[in-house]
Amino acid sequence: LTKRDSAAVKHENFKTCEQSGFCTRNRAYADKATASGSSWTSPYKLDSKTISVKNGQLTGVVIKTLEGDLEPVRLPLTISFLKTGVARVTLDEEKRQKGDIELRHGSPARKERYNEVQDWVIVGGMTVDQEVKHTTDQDETIVSYGPNENFKAIIKHSSFSIDFRRDGETQIKFNSEGWLSMEHWRPKVDREQKEGEPASPEPTEDESTWWEESFGGNTDTKPKGPESIGLDITFPGYEHVYGIPEHAGPLSLKQTRGASGGYDQPYRLYNSDVFEYEMDTPMTLYGAIPLMQAHRKDSTVGVFWLNAAETWIDIVKTKTSSNPLSLGVGGTTNTQTHWFSESGLLDIFVFLGPTPKDIIQDYSQLTGYSQLPQHFALGYHQCRWNYVTDEDVKDVDRKFDKHKIPYDVIWLDIEYTEGKKYFTWDKDNFPNPIGMQQQLDSHGRKLVIIVDPHIKNEGNYPVVDALKSQNLGINNKENNIFEGWCWPGSSYWIDAFNPSALKWWKSLFAYANFPGTTPSTFLWNDMNEPSVFNGPETTMPKDNLHYGNWEHRDVHNVNGLTFVNATYEALLARDDPKHQRRPFVLTRSYYAGSQRQGAMWTGDNLASWDHLEASIPMLLNQNIAGFSFSGADVGGFFGNPSKELQTRWYQAGAFYPFFRAHAHIDSRRREPYLAGSPYVEPITQAIRLRYSLLPAWYTSFHTAATTGEPVMRPMWYVHPSDEAGFALDDQFYVGDTGLLVKPVLKEGVTSVDLHLPLSDVPYYDYFTYEMYTGQGKTVKLDAPLEGHVPVLIQGGHILSRKERPRKSSALMKFDPYTLVIALDNAGTATGDLYIDDGESFEYQKGAFIHRRFRFLSAPSDASGESGQSHVSLVSEDLNASPSKATAAFVKTMKDVRVEKMIIVGVSKEWKDQKEVVVKEEGEKDRR
Repeated sequence: LTKRDSAAVKHENFKTCEQSGFCTRNRAYADKATASGSSWTSPYKLDSKTISVKNGQLTGVVIKTLEGDLEPVRLPLTISFLKTGVARVTLDEEKRQKGDIELRHGSPARKERYNEVQDWVIVGGMTVDQEVKHTTDQDETIVSYGPNENFKAIIKHSSFSIDFRRDGETQIKFNSEGWLSMEHWRPKVDREQKEGEPASPEPTEDESTWWEESFGGNTDTKPKGPESIGLDITFPGYEHVYGIPEHAGPLSLKQTRGASGGYDQPYRLYNSDVFEYEMDTPMTLYGAIPLMQAHRKDSTVGVFWLNAAETWIDIVKTKTSSNPLSLGVGGTTNTQTHWFSESGLLDIFVFLGPTPKDIIQDYSQLTGYSQLPQHFALGYHQCRWNYVTDEDVKDVDRKFDKHKIPYDVIWLDIEYTEGKKYFTWDKDNFPNPIGMQQQLDSHGRKLVIIVDPHIKNEGNYPVVDALKSQNLGINNKENNIFEGWCWPGSSYWIDAFNPSALKWWKSLFAYANFPGTTPSTFLWNDMNEPSVFNGPETTMPKDNLHYGNWEHRDVHNVNGLTFVNATYEALLARDDPKHQRRPFVLTRSYYAGSQRQGAMWTGDNLASWDHLEASIPMLLNQNIAGFSFSGADVGGFFGNPSKELQTRWYQAGAFYPFFRAHAHIDSRRREPYLAGSPYVEPITQAIRLRYSLLPAWYTSFHTAATTGEPVMRPMWYVHPSDEAGFALDDQFYVGDTGLLVKPVLKEGVTSVDLHLPLSDVPYYDYFTYEMYTGQGKTVKLDAPLEGHVPVLIQGGHILSRKERPRKSSALMKFDPYTLVIALDNAGTATGDLYIDDGESFEYQKGAFIHRRFRFLSAPSDASGESGQSHVSLVSEDLNASPSKATAAFVKTMKDVRVEKMIIVGVSKEWKDQKEVVVKEEGEKDRR
């Protein structure tokens, strides 16, 4: 939501690296090391006398040597080797750790480096491997760990560096360039010479950005002085790196230090309210997941930089050749990355793969799996800023039915409130919110309303009175409640890090305390970066204080997660504990771990073709970073899309994991039924296609919720050997369904060129069943505007769908299934179907059906019956521990059947067959 002037992003409101002190310092440090060449020596040394390896952990002290006769800095090191094969490297600062420092300006802030981000992010996978083996000598320590001890950490003591190897080959290198930097605490020296006192020595470093730092009319007091951390991480032999969302750029990340076609700024992670953001830029956006994956043919590795402060990442690629006469042909590419954060610990998880699936599964064990959403949430969502009255909502609802367009959720933006005060309703425009929702309920539909973290500062408003009187807000640097400006005007912000604030927030959503809400009311958390209109970079001053006196600079990127966590917990608390339903919460700001709590969207995009095109790589990067439940505003938030653009966006959006149309308050009304012919027909067709495929979508989300595997999968993830697909970011697979989607993303286009992977597996047009074969070919698919989005289904897959058109997903619950069986060259196919009640947590007790269908063909001469081909479709129960809850749920679904099978790619022997004999266990044969 953004109500500011509809102009392009205001670059002057956001820092470049040159305007960020710690970014400039870290880049300059790397440049100094590079310019020094072989004469450069990193001043960090692991004291071999302090090394201990015990119970799966290596501990020691890294010594930072300072110029002159200054006392060396002690940096406690811990390297944990986990049973999953993941390694964790953590570096702290002893003086800050012990509180043996002095803060400037009498600040009440904590003296330690922030060490609590793991409490918000890490939920599992931390069991250490107590069987690791190691050797140590004066120069290095070698730790063998992981599956069959195939992983090794080669830890060099002086200068301190780590090589991570798999099967004897180096995959990831820490500090190989010597760019490790941990800015230690030091007192500010008064350089002004006072009369009668000797002059202070001239500084050996540029101190201009160590202390106070001003931007946009705000001065950051920086009471702890400079405290940034930086490290070079190299991926030798890897040309492609992915991840670190959120940015509006390509899937395969670009170089950032002036390379041709690259950027001149690092990728930035600093959650910000950047409206009308630009394309193809490393500029920060609303969320941050500092997970990077590097991929080459048949090998994937990754790192997760666990730090919630502002972070920048430089990327440089260098090509090496084994033969100096080869002119680069046949050489290898090394990707060198440089990470630096303003404060906090150096805390990095290392994943050695070797497959993309290994990386995401290990990462998901640490940070949690995607939420299994309620079934309705996978349907179509209709939103705009704003539906102006409850009668307006009901009218839109009726018109969807009139035009036979299914939808599941209608949304209300901030104007539903009384004077932008959350937990209230505008009594003039929404006098009967219960009646409005009763109409929605009659067709199984839901309502989502917005509640943001800013609370209006106004008298006679019980919510703000409680926030102030109970000290539940975020404080300023003087430790008084912070006042800023947002939609309501003067506002305060809930401090969701505070356990008391969480308890209070939960109470506000009780049905008795929030009249007008019902069990069908769900939530949208916007502006939670946090957005502060009069703050530096449209956010909160970094020297503000949170619960526990942690500075905002330490926690900024995880702030949005804590707010959504509070709302998620509140939606749980409002229900009877015996009948809790899964919450639905949409967030704009997020961090690693936010996938556990709901959905995200890519924020305030534009109604333009380049924003439609960018949505695919943006969502792919979200998915491979563990956050599958993601989408972009269909049609574009700002502006008015052409009818062609609106149609194409619906065709693409029908394959977003989160499918919502949204529009700005100043845009024209553009509900799908208003498009008119010939546009409303393909839009309706796209939405109905989404609904028919809901069984496949829900099964894909179940996979994400149990394995971490993405719902939306890039080509390199599915085909890690096909180098032609490594940079492709305009086509993708849907989960394990075999569906390969290539939306039309450019104006005036009526066909697309789709890349098929290096494989002899057949592909079939989803709608016509025409067959295509791969082997790395590009095939042209017709894509007329009035037709379908180009979709193929890969041979060897069985897809479940429902074919009866309904008004909402709730009305489809007991409809029969159709199986689309796309055969591979061997005449076989496999596919899963997952079903539960779609709303409760009873599936955790076993109340679900999970079947694996296998289609097998037998040659005609093996059938024993002349002229007949025998095939079998086997349904395997994947519920390994059926329970009473299983039996009870199965009973509710006893009348739901597979009514039709469509078999694609059958052999020529089927050509003259006139009938099919169906043999079903417990039933008579049918013809």
